[in-house]
Amino acid sequence: QVQLVESGGGSVQTGGSLRLSCVASGYTYSRYCMGWFRQAPGSEREGVATIDRYATPTYGDSVKGRFTISRDSALNIMYLQMNSLKPEDTAMYYCAAEKRLSYYCHSPGLRDSDFGYWGQGTQVTVSS
Repeated sequence: QVQLVESGGGSVQTGGSLRLSCVASGYTYSRYCMGWFRQAPGSEREGVATIDRYATPTYGDSVKGRFTISRDSALNIMYLQMNSLKPEDTAMYYCAAEKRLSYYCHSPGLRDSDFGYWGQGTQVTVSS
Protein backbone atom coordinates (compact mmCIF):
# COMPACT_ATOMS: atom_id res chain seq x y z
CA GLN A 1 0.00 0.00 0.00
CA VAL A 2 1.87 3.03 -1.35
CA GLN A 3 0.34 6.32 -2.45
CA LEU A 4 2.23 8.82 -4.61
CA VAL A 5 1.12 12.39 -5.28
CA GLU A 6 2.94 14.73 -7.67
CA SER A 7 2.84 18.52 -7.70
CA GLY A 8 4.73 21.48 -9.13
CA GLY A 9 3.79 21.25 -12.78
CA GLY A 10 2.73 24.25 -14.81
CA SER A 11 3.39 26.32 -17.91
CA VAL A 12 6.74 28.01 -18.50
CA GLN A 13 8.64 29.61 -21.35
CA THR A 14 11.57 27.98 -23.11
CA GLY A 15 14.64 28.18 -20.89
CA GLY A 16 12.63 28.39 -17.70
CA SER A 17 12.65 26.12 -14.66
CA LEU A 18 10.22 24.03 -12.67
CA ARG A 19 10.57 21.90 -9.56
CA LEU A 20 8.36 18.84 -9.26
CA SER A 21 7.63 17.15 -5.94
CA CYS A 22 6.37 13.67 -5.16
CA VAL A 23 5.01 12.88 -1.71
CA ALA A 24 4.77 9.22 -0.74
CA SER A 25 2.52 7.85 1.97
CA GLY A 26 1.44 4.47 3.26
CA TYR A 27 3.97 1.67 3.57
CA THR A 28 7.01 3.41 2.17
CA TYR A 29 10.69 2.57 2.65
CA SER A 30 13.84 4.52 1.89
CA ARG A 31 15.28 1.42 0.22
CA TYR A 32 12.72 1.70 -2.57
CA CYS A 33 14.05 2.87 -5.90
CA MET A 34 12.11 5.95 -6.98
CA GLY A 35 11.84 7.62 -10.35
CA TRP A 36 10.22 10.06 -12.72
CA PHE A 37 8.67 9.13 -16.04
CA ARG A 38 6.91 11.27 -18.62
CA GLN A 39 4.49 10.75 -21.47
CA ALA A 40 3.46 13.15 -24.21
CA PRO A 41 0.19 12.64 -26.12
CA GLY A 42 0.59 9.87 -28.68
CA SER A 43 4.05 8.93 -27.39
CA GLU A 44 5.47 6.07 -25.35
CA ARG A 45 6.18 6.52 -21.68
CA GLU A 46 9.79 7.66 -21.25
CA GLY A 47 12.09 7.22 -18.28
CA VAL A 48 13.39 10.59 -17.06
CA ALA A 49 15.42 9.81 -13.94
CA THR A 50 15.71 7.36 -11.05
CA ILE A 51 17.34 7.50 -7.64
CA ASP A 52 18.22 4.74 -5.18
CA ARG A 53 18.51 4.64 -1.38
CA TYR A 54 22.05 6.04 -1.52
CA ALA A 55 21.00 8.96 -3.76
CA THR A 56 22.74 7.51 -6.81
CA PRO A 57 20.95 9.01 -9.83
CA THR A 58 20.36 7.74 -13.34
CA TYR A 59 19.18 10.08 -16.10
CA GLY A 60 17.74 9.65 -19.52
CA ASP A 61 19.99 11.00 -22.27
CA SER A 62 17.52 13.73 -23.22
CA VAL A 63 17.64 15.38 -19.77
CA LYS A 64 21.27 14.92 -18.69
CA GLY A 65 22.82 18.20 -17.61
CA ARG A 66 19.43 19.90 -17.28
CA PHE A 67 17.43 17.90 -14.72
CA THR A 68 18.40 16.90 -11.18
CA ILE A 69 16.66 14.23 -9.12
CA SER A 70 16.87 14.20 -5.32
CA ARG A 71 15.04 12.78 -2.33
CA ASP A 72 14.37 13.30 1.35
CA SER A 73 14.00 9.73 2.57
CA ALA A 74 12.95 10.71 6.10
CA LEU A 75 10.00 12.71 4.76
CA ASN A 76 9.29 10.39 1.81
CA ILE A 77 9.59 13.21 -0.70
CA MET A 78 11.26 13.06 -4.11
CA TYR A 79 12.07 16.07 -6.28
CA LEU A 80 12.87 16.76 -9.90
CA GLN A 81 14.53 20.10 -10.57
CA MET A 82 14.11 20.92 -14.25
CA ASN A 83 16.23 23.69 -15.77
CA SER A 84 16.72 24.95 -19.32
CA LEU A 85 13.33 23.57 -20.28
CA LYS A 86 12.54 22.95 -23.93
CA PRO A 87 9.22 22.50 -25.76
CA GLU A 88 10.19 18.83 -26.18
CA ASP A 89 9.92 18.45 -22.38
CA THR A 90 6.17 19.07 -22.56
CA ALA A 91 4.47 15.98 -21.11
CA MET A 92 2.61 14.52 -18.19
CA TYR A 93 5.19 13.68 -15.54
CA TYR A 94 4.63 10.69 -13.26
CA CYS A 95 6.24 9.77 -9.97
CA ALA A 96 6.91 6.05 -9.54
CA ALA A 97 8.32 3.55 -7.04
CA GLU A 98 9.98 0.26 -7.95
CA LYS A 99 7.84 -2.76 -7.11
CA ARG A 100 10.60 -4.76 -5.42
CA LEU A 101 12.33 -3.91 -2.14
CA SER A 102 15.95 -3.05 -2.83
CA TYR A 103 18.61 -0.54 -1.85
CA TYR A 104 19.53 -0.17 -5.53
CA CYS A 105 17.58 0.49 -8.68
CA HIS A 106 17.29 -2.32 -11.19
CA SER A 107 19.95 -2.43 -13.89
CA PRO A 108 19.99 -1.18 -16.63
CA GLY A 109 17.21 0.99 -15.19
CA LEU A 110 14.68 3.49 -16.55
CA ARG A 111 12.29 0.66 -17.43
CA ASP A 112 8.68 1.35 -16.50
CA SER A 113 8.01 -2.39 -16.14
CA ASP A 114 10.22 -2.38 -13.01
CA PHE A 115 7.94 0.11 -11.24
CA GLY A 116 4.74 -0.96 -9.52
CA TYR A 117 3.46 2.21 -7.88
CA TRP A 118 2.44 5.32 -9.80
CA GLY A 119 1.11 8.79 -9.07
CA GLN A 120 -1.64 10.57 -10.95
CA GLY A 121 0.76 12.81 -12.86
CA THR A 122 1.42 16.53 -13.11
CA GLN A 123 1.37 18.41 -16.40
CA VAL A 124 4.42 20.32 -17.62
CA THR A 125 4.00 22.61 -20.62
CA VAL A 126 6.90 24.53 -22.16
CA SER A 127 6.02 27.20 -24.70
CA SER A 128 8.21 27.82 -27.73
